[in-house]
Amino acid sequence: MRGRFIIDPDGIIQAIEILTPPVGRNVSELIRQIQAFQHVRKTNGDEAAPSGWQPGKPTLKPGPDLVGKVWEVWKIDNQKI
Repeated sequence: MRGRFIIDPDGIIQAIEILTPPVGRNVSELIRQIQAFQHVRKTNGDEAAPSGWQPGKPTLKPGPDLVGKVWEVWKIDNQKI
């Protein structure tokens, strides 16, 4: 088993991934996730970074109105409508 943990500066575990030996880890995705956690922290949680988000791309505004509707405002090409 191999695993990784993303721990924020406050010592809080933000992400965990555990894989068995036949499947490799994706370092590019790890870096993207760290950048996303850093961005969300910098905005005090006022912005959310959905799957596929990259630095400089639009984010989402978290809230009850977004629940179940993420893909209505977030397109695969990372453009808000």
